[in-house]
Amino acid sequence: MSLKSIKSKTQLRTLYKNPDEMSVKKSLPKLDKHLKHFINLSPFLVLSTFRDDGFCDASPRGDAPGFVRILDDNNLFLPDRPGNNRLDSLTNIIKNPGIGLLFMIPGLDMTLRANGKAHIVSDITLLEPSMVNKRIPKSGLKIKINECYIHCGKAIRRSKIWSNEMHIKKGTFPSIGKIIKDQLAPPGMTVEDLDNFAEEAYKNTLY
Repeated sequence: MSLKSIKSKTQLRTLYKNPDEMSVKKSLPKLDKHLKHFINLSPFLVLSTFRDDGFCDASPRGDAPGFVRILDDNNLFLPDRPGNNRLDSLTNIIKNPGIGLLFMIPGLDMTLRANGKAHIVSDITLLEPSMVNKRIPKSGLKIKINECYIHCGKAIRRSKIWSNEMHIKKGTFPSIGKIIKDQLAPPGMTVEDLDNFAEEAYKNTLY
């Protein structure tokens, strides 16, 4: 079946109204007091980076509210917490520093979008204030913001993501151990072994 593809901005605009003036002007070149307040309250964000092959990559980042530190009106510091050591986002940033950030606050329907450039730093003066449980991050991202704005709450409201009614019952989706067992079939390890391994990693290497 042949699909009708949209290949130009002119074609695209025939399907949608033009944005209103406020939607265009809401994009700011630096953080104001409201955007700073939002970032200080946010415990979770999605970091988008660009790969060498032209594809994008999105990665979750989360910690206690305020984990992203505001250095000034245009600069943020995002500590890199322990993960799976693939280093996808960091590797991408070495070659392609352009990034996008989507900040969320549980219970709030608005989100905050920010775009800019990042570089990886290991300066102790930046890392030490992000220490948790006496553990200092190995590195972090110093991010220079050149565009930031509040995004309306329509997507959050449609999804009802913060509503208790959207929480799925235990067992609806398989455990991480079951998924790893089915996808990778590590020899000599049961689903229970893999679940226990994952839980121990959460307990011992969260920071």
